[in-house]
Amino acid sequence: MNNLTKALMEELTVEYVKVGPLQIPESVVISWVILAIVTIGSILLTRNLKVDHISKRQAVLEMAYLAGTNFFEGLLGEKGRRYVPYLMTVAIYIAFSNLIGVFGVKPPTKDLDVTAALALMSIVLIEGAGIRARGGVGFFKSLAAPTPVMTPMNILEIAIRPTSLCMRLFGNVLGAFVIMELIKLVVPVFVPAVFSLYFDLFDGLIQTYVFVFLTSLFMKETMGGED
Repeated sequence: MNNLTKALMEELTVEYVKVGPLQIPESVVISWVILAIVTIGSILLTRNLKVDHISKRQAVLEMAYLAGTNFFEGLLGEKGRRYVPYLMTVAIYIAFSNLIGVFGVKPPTKDLDVTAALALMSIVLIEGAGIRARGGVGFFKSLAAPTPVMTPMNILEIAIRPTSLCMRLFGNVLGAFVIMELIKLVVPVFVPAVFSLYFDLFDGLIQTYVFVFLTSLFMKETMGGED
Protein backbone atom coordinates (compact mmCIF):
# COMPACT_ATOMS: atom_id res chain seq x y z
CA MET A 1 0.00 0.00 0.00
CA ASN A 2 3.00 2.27 0.51
CA ASN A 3 3.75 1.95 -3.20
CA LEU A 4 0.14 2.87 -4.01
CA THR A 5 0.31 5.91 -1.76
CA LYS A 6 3.58 7.00 -3.34
CA ALA A 7 2.23 6.52 -6.86
CA LEU A 8 -0.95 8.43 -5.99
CA MET A 9 1.02 11.35 -4.55
CA GLU A 10 3.13 11.44 -7.71
CA GLU A 11 -0.02 11.62 -9.83
CA LEU A 12 -1.43 14.44 -7.69
CA THR A 13 1.82 16.40 -7.78
CA VAL A 14 1.85 19.11 -10.44
CA GLU A 15 5.06 18.90 -12.45
CA TYR A 16 6.54 21.98 -14.09
CA VAL A 17 8.44 22.41 -17.34
CA LYS A 18 11.01 25.18 -17.54
CA VAL A 19 10.61 27.30 -20.67
CA GLY A 20 13.20 30.05 -20.49
CA PRO A 21 12.58 31.99 -17.29
CA LEU A 22 9.05 30.54 -16.95
CA GLN A 23 7.88 27.51 -15.00
CA ILE A 24 4.87 26.13 -16.89
CA PRO A 25 2.71 23.30 -15.54
CA GLU A 26 3.23 20.02 -17.39
CA SER A 27 -0.53 19.75 -18.01
CA VAL A 28 -0.46 23.08 -19.86
CA VAL A 29 2.43 21.97 -22.06
CA ILE A 30 0.69 18.67 -22.86
CA SER A 31 -2.49 20.61 -23.64
CA TRP A 32 -0.51 22.75 -26.09
CA VAL A 33 0.76 19.58 -27.75
CA ILE A 34 -2.80 18.20 -27.98
CA LEU A 35 -4.07 21.46 -29.47
CA ALA A 36 -1.23 21.47 -32.00
CA ILE A 37 -1.97 17.86 -32.99
CA VAL A 38 -5.71 18.53 -33.31
CA THR A 39 -5.11 21.74 -35.29
CA ILE A 40 -2.63 20.18 -37.70
CA GLY A 41 -4.80 17.07 -38.05
CA SER A 42 -7.86 19.23 -38.80
CA ILE A 43 -5.98 21.15 -41.48
CA LEU A 44 -4.73 17.97 -43.13
CA LEU A 45 -8.08 16.18 -42.95
CA THR A 46 -10.08 19.09 -44.35
CA ARG A 47 -7.84 19.86 -47.31
CA ASN A 48 -9.32 19.64 -50.80
CA LEU A 49 -12.90 19.05 -49.71
CA LYS A 50 -15.32 19.10 -52.65
CA VAL A 51 -19.04 19.45 -53.15
CA ASP A 52 -19.02 16.74 -55.80
CA HIS A 53 -16.80 13.68 -56.13
CA ILE A 54 -16.73 13.20 -52.37
CA SER A 55 -13.82 11.06 -51.20
CA LYS A 56 -14.08 8.40 -48.49
CA ARG A 57 -12.17 10.69 -46.12
CA GLN A 58 -14.63 13.50 -46.67
CA ALA A 59 -17.59 11.14 -46.29
CA VAL A 60 -16.28 9.91 -42.92
CA LEU A 61 -15.64 13.48 -41.75
CA GLU A 62 -19.13 14.57 -42.76
CA MET A 63 -20.69 11.58 -41.02
CA ALA A 64 -18.76 12.33 -37.81
CA TYR A 65 -19.66 16.02 -37.94
CA LEU A 66 -23.35 15.33 -38.58
CA ALA A 67 -23.44 12.73 -35.81
CA GLY A 68 -21.99 15.23 -33.32
CA THR A 69 -24.23 18.06 -34.51
CA ASN A 70 -27.39 15.94 -34.39
CA PHE A 71 -26.50 14.67 -30.92
CA PHE A 72 -26.05 18.11 -29.40
CA GLU A 73 -28.95 19.71 -31.27
CA GLY A 74 -31.15 16.88 -30.07
CA LEU A 75 -30.21 17.78 -26.50
CA LEU A 76 -30.26 21.57 -26.80
CA GLY A 77 -32.96 22.17 -29.38
CA GLU A 78 -33.01 24.97 -31.94
CA LYS A 79 -32.07 27.65 -29.40
CA GLY A 80 -28.83 25.88 -28.52
CA ARG A 81 -27.53 25.34 -32.06
CA ARG A 82 -25.03 28.19 -31.77
CA TYR A 83 -23.29 26.45 -28.86
CA VAL A 84 -22.67 23.15 -30.66
CA PRO A 85 -19.19 24.09 -32.02
CA TYR A 86 -17.96 24.88 -28.50
CA LEU A 87 -19.30 21.62 -27.09
CA MET A 88 -17.78 19.59 -29.92
CA THR A 89 -14.43 21.34 -29.42
CA VAL A 90 -14.43 20.62 -25.69
CA ALA A 91 -15.38 16.99 -26.39
CA ILE A 92 -12.44 16.60 -28.78
CA TYR A 93 -10.01 18.16 -26.28
CA ILE A 94 -11.16 16.02 -23.33
CA ALA A 95 -11.16 12.87 -25.46
CA PHE A 96 -7.58 13.47 -26.63
CA SER A 97 -6.53 14.43 -23.09
CA ASN A 98 -7.88 11.17 -21.70
CA LEU A 99 -6.63 8.98 -24.56
CA ILE A 100 -3.10 10.37 -24.48
CA GLY A 101 -2.44 8.15 -21.47
CA VAL A 102 -2.20 5.22 -23.91
CA PHE A 103 1.20 6.61 -24.97
CA GLY A 104 2.49 6.80 -21.40
CA VAL A 105 1.87 10.55 -21.08
CA LYS A 106 0.15 11.90 -17.98
CA PRO A 107 -3.31 13.12 -19.07
CA PRO A 108 -3.96 16.84 -18.43
CA THR A 109 -7.32 15.87 -16.93
CA LYS A 110 -5.42 14.40 -13.96
CA ASP A 111 -4.59 18.00 -13.04
CA LEU A 112 -7.39 19.48 -10.93
CA ASP A 113 -6.62 22.95 -12.33
CA VAL A 114 -7.38 21.75 -15.86
CA THR A 115 -10.71 20.17 -14.94
CA ALA A 116 -11.61 23.24 -12.87
CA ALA A 117 -10.87 25.51 -15.85
CA LEU A 118 -13.04 23.35 -18.13
CA ALA A 119 -15.86 23.44 -15.59
CA LEU A 120 -15.65 27.22 -15.19
CA MET A 121 -15.70 27.71 -18.96
CA SER A 122 -18.77 25.50 -19.17
CA ILE A 123 -20.64 27.26 -16.36
CA VAL A 124 -19.95 30.66 -17.95
CA LEU A 125 -21.41 29.29 -21.18
CA ILE A 126 -24.37 27.74 -19.34
CA GLU A 127 -25.34 30.92 -17.50
CA GLY A 128 -24.56 33.08 -20.55
CA ALA A 129 -26.88 30.90 -22.63
CA GLY A 130 -29.58 31.35 -20.00
CA ILE A 131 -29.24 35.13 -20.02
CA ARG A 132 -29.27 35.22 -23.83
CA ALA A 133 -32.35 32.99 -24.06
CA ARG A 134 -34.41 34.52 -21.25
CA GLY A 135 -33.04 38.04 -21.19
CA GLY A 136 -31.47 39.60 -18.11
CA VAL A 137 -34.77 40.14 -16.30
CA GLY A 138 -36.09 36.71 -17.19
CA PHE A 139 -32.87 35.06 -16.02
CA PHE A 140 -32.96 36.75 -12.61
CA LYS A 141 -36.64 35.89 -12.28
CA SER A 142 -35.76 32.25 -12.88
CA LEU A 143 -33.54 32.38 -9.80
CA ALA A 144 -36.69 32.93 -7.73
CA ALA A 145 -38.57 30.01 -9.30
CA PRO A 146 -40.76 28.30 -8.30
CA THR A 147 -41.00 30.51 -5.20
CA PRO A 148 -38.76 33.33 -3.85
CA VAL A 149 -37.89 31.08 -0.91
CA MET A 150 -35.84 28.95 -3.32
CA THR A 151 -33.62 31.85 -4.44
CA PRO A 152 -30.67 30.98 -2.14
CA MET A 153 -30.80 27.35 -3.29
CA ASN A 154 -30.96 28.34 -6.96
CA ILE A 155 -27.95 30.63 -6.53
CA LEU A 156 -26.09 27.87 -4.68
CA GLU A 157 -26.86 25.51 -7.56
CA ILE A 158 -24.94 27.81 -9.91
CA ALA A 159 -21.84 27.29 -7.75
CA ILE A 160 -22.45 23.55 -7.36
CA ARG A 161 -22.68 22.83 -11.08
CA PRO A 162 -19.07 23.66 -12.01
CA THR A 163 -17.86 21.91 -8.87
CA SER A 164 -19.73 18.73 -9.82
CA LEU A 165 -18.45 18.87 -13.42
CA CYS A 166 -14.89 19.43 -12.23
CA MET A 167 -14.81 16.79 -9.51
CA ARG A 168 -16.65 14.19 -11.60
CA LEU A 169 -14.13 14.41 -14.45
CA PHE A 170 -11.09 14.65 -12.17
CA GLY A 171 -12.34 11.97 -9.78
CA ASN A 172 -13.14 9.43 -12.47
CA VAL A 173 -9.80 9.88 -14.22
CA LEU A 174 -7.92 9.62 -10.93
CA GLY A 175 -10.12 6.74 -9.78
CA ALA A 176 -9.19 4.76 -12.88
CA PHE A 177 -5.51 5.26 -11.97
CA VAL A 178 -6.08 4.00 -8.41
CA ILE A 179 -7.93 0.90 -9.68
CA MET A 180 -5.10 0.16 -12.12
CA GLU A 181 -2.50 0.41 -9.35
CA LEU A 182 -4.52 -1.98 -7.16
CA ILE A 183 -4.83 -4.45 -10.02
CA LYS A 184 -1.06 -4.30 -10.57
CA LEU A 185 -0.52 -5.15 -6.90
CA VAL A 186 -2.84 -8.17 -7.04
CA VAL A 187 -2.19 -9.47 -10.57
CA PRO A 188 1.06 -7.98 -11.89
CA VAL A 189 1.08 -9.84 -15.24
CA PHE A 190 -1.15 -9.57 -18.35
CA VAL A 191 -4.42 -8.56 -16.64
CA PRO A 192 -3.24 -4.97 -15.94
CA ALA A 193 -2.58 -4.50 -19.67
CA VAL A 194 -6.17 -5.47 -20.51
CA PHE A 195 -7.64 -3.16 -17.87
CA SER A 196 -5.25 -0.38 -18.87
CA LEU A 197 -6.63 -0.58 -22.40
CA TYR A 198 -10.15 -0.29 -20.99
CA PHE A 199 -9.45 2.70 -18.72
CA ASP A 200 -7.26 4.55 -21.22
CA LEU A 201 -9.65 4.10 -24.15
CA PHE A 202 -13.21 3.17 -23.25
CA ASP A 203 -13.46 4.88 -19.87
CA GLY A 204 -11.75 8.00 -21.21
CA LEU A 205 -14.39 8.32 -23.93
CA ILE A 206 -17.18 7.72 -21.40
CA GLN A 207 -15.92 10.59 -19.23
CA THR A 208 -15.84 12.82 -22.30
CA TYR A 209 -19.44 11.92 -23.07
CA VAL A 210 -20.58 12.50 -19.47
CA PHE A 211 -18.95 15.95 -19.27
CA VAL A 212 -20.45 17.35 -22.47
CA PHE A 213 -23.78 15.59 -21.87
CA LEU A 214 -24.23 17.18 -18.44
CA THR A 215 -23.10 20.56 -19.77
CA SER A 216 -25.75 20.31 -22.49
CA LEU A 217 -28.46 19.33 -20.01
CA PHE A 218 -27.57 22.24 -17.72
CA MET A 219 -27.68 24.59 -20.70
CA LYS A 220 -31.09 23.33 -21.79
CA GLU A 221 -32.45 23.80 -18.30
CA THR A 222 -31.00 27.31 -18.00
CA MET A 223 -32.36 28.33 -21.39
CA GLY A 224 -35.83 27.19 -20.36
CA GLY A 225 -35.80 23.88 -22.21
CA GLU A 226 -37.95 22.30 -19.52
CA ASP A 227 -40.79 24.63 -20.53
